[in-house]
Amino acid sequence: MPLRLKKLIGMILLVVLVIAYALIATSVASAYLGASSGWVHLAYFALTGLLWILPAMLIIKWMAGPRASS
Repeated sequence: MPLRLKKLIGMILLVVLVIAYALIATSVASAYLGASSGWVHLAYFALTGLLWILPAMLIIKWMAGPRASS
């Protein structure tokens, strides 16, 4: 697959990932954390704010393709 096509697909996947992840994380928070304290909200959003990086790293790694041998 050409590198330009992989980057286009990867960019679209990243945008979809961020939008879907934000909607899911916010829905879960509003459904389960309504009566929780501010510290629980802070911990939840700090954790979920960093957790999306893991699948994004996999997409970016796929976009970059295999390393060129030196």
